[in-house]
Amino acid sequence: MNSLDEYLREAESAHGHLCAGQVLGVRMAMAGLSRLGIEDPRGADRKRLVTYVEIDRCATDAVAVVTGCRLGKRALKFVDWGKMAATFVDLQTGRAVRVVAKESSKEAARRLHPEIESKNQQQMLAYREMPDHDLFEFQNVHVEVGPENLPGYKGERTVCAKCGEGINFHREIVSNGRTLCRGCAGESYYTLSDQH
Repeated sequence: MNSLDEYLREAESAHGHLCAGQVLGVRMAMAGLSRLGIEDPRGADRKRLVTYVEIDRCATDAVAVVTGCRLGKRALKFVDWGKMAATFVDLQTGRAVRVVAKESSKEAARRLHPEIESKNQQQMLAYREMPDHDLFEFQNVHVEVGPENLPGYKGERTVCAKCGEGINFHREIVSNGRTLCRGCAGESYYTLSDQH
């Protein structure tokens, strides 16, 4: 694994700036991988890892930098729970660890560096220095990663009976004997507009 500073430089480049969330995300990923014994996530161990992130914030970009997991590679999974947490799954061993940022870390950062007025600067420095046990809760968990969720999976493709759009990875819903995409089954995140 790279050093904290090396990962932070890469995270800043990938994300566009360095902030407390980036530092937390890098530390979170490094701690999770260390607990699983994954030493080269972007090289020799790259096919061993699937990562679930629970928030769409700065830390998620940092987690992706450290792990090498990407949505497009199907190794990064987004679960929209709004929590500063990530679960790292070792596909080779079946072990998984969920790493959650402690709410108390913000107050700990204030106590550690009261001389710094900027909350972001205060947290950036403190999150570099604080031990893992002050920053995170660790949970050993089990994650069932089905074949349709594995990187490289090439499954059958089906077509929605209503809109005609293709559906991959068994994400269809069968309702009253009809195969539907999630949007046509009523789970849509958008509505059609007549605007051009």
